[in-house]
Amino acid sequence: MRVGRKSTSNRTYFPVIIIGGGQAGLAIGRKLKEAGVDLLILEAASRIGESWRRRWDSLRLFSPAVNSSLPGLAFPGDPKAYPTKDEVANYLEEYARRAQLPVQLDTKVENLGRDGDRYVITTQGTRFQADQVVIATGPYQKPRVPAWAADLNHDIVQIDAAAYKNPSQLPEGDVLVVGAGNTGAELALEISKAGHEVWLSGRDVGQVPGFFRRAANGRLFWFLATHVFTMATPIGRKLHSSLRSGHGGPLVHVRTSEILSAGINRIGRIAGTREGCPTLENGTALSVASIVWCTGFGLDFSWVRLPIFSSDGYPIHQRGRVTAEPGLYFLGLPFQHSMSSTLIAGVGRDAALVAEWILERGRPPSPSTDGRASKRTSQKSP
Repeated sequence: MRVGRKSTSNRTYFPVIIIGGGQAGLAIGRKLKEAGVDLLILEAASRIGESWRRRWDSLRLFSPAVNSSLPGLAFPGDPKAYPTKDEVANYLEEYARRAQLPVQLDTKVENLGRDGDRYVITTQGTRFQADQVVIATGPYQKPRVPAWAADLNHDIVQIDAAAYKNPSQLPEGDVLVVGAGNTGAELALEISKAGHEVWLSGRDVGQVPGFFRRAANGRLFWFLATHVFTMATPIGRKLHSSLRSGHGGPLVHVRTSEILSAGINRIGRIAGTREGCPTLENGTALSVASIVWCTGFGLDFSWVRLPIFSSDGYPIHQRGRVTAEPGLYFLGLPFQHSMSSTLIAGVGRDAALVAEWILERGRPPSPSTDGRASKRTSQKSP
């Protein structure tokens, strides 16, 4: 199976199946392949890195290239530069190619459940089976938009951050950006520079001190994100709770002073609508031509037919391992272990741990020549 094409293989059983061919799926795929595991990676998009290519044009990573590599392949170019979204997409594609990872594209998973001792993965027209499954679909799955958005005037153009590319998508007139985290701040500044009057709604999330970003080419900030802001520390758990409740993290690229000097109107929370217009908590109605929703993303695991989720939809796990369903794992979750768990360079550490657990369960049966599982097993000593 070649990266970049849909497989024509008739095989439907694999000892390990990874759902998601983004940075998390590729990182653990490489670890397992190097250990000799027979696996398959299922990716819904038609090209590796497509989710990055679809994001807004000016997007850059929070970390420089030196801190943006997956295990086994350094990010190319100037190590001090902040990679663009297309550079990230190309890097992921090259990573999969060099590692010769078995990625099956154009394969959206519709259901994940169990049938006896095996997991069953249903895609359009195909029913896969696996002894172990890694869900690596990423944290940016379903844009959050408040229910009252449906009550806005129909002539107000609404676009969420997942669909935004650049200011040319917006009509003339004032723009309301809802959500003042990193995405909201960056887009508000970009839209303002394009000549729009911009209103930025949301609480002040603070900013990462410039010293942390600059010190040792960002290594200080990376150390904090990887070793201090973790689920093992009180400050890490507090930050995780804030992010899980929908609050944005501190600003990284944009400075608060830049927002003020650009003339962007900082306002509080939008409470709802009045006569079709967005309205502040004090009752003030805003007359805007368009709204850009930067209110974050929620996890959408509605396709997982297993009782492994808490009341808010988050999977119940221990560093990615679902103890209630042996052989099931998550990777790339927000704060799976640390603030860096969703970052390209951070996911490798979590992937290594999950790979160890998969190998500790022993190598599952290898497929026989007729496509069914052989009865022979081999175990790897703990």
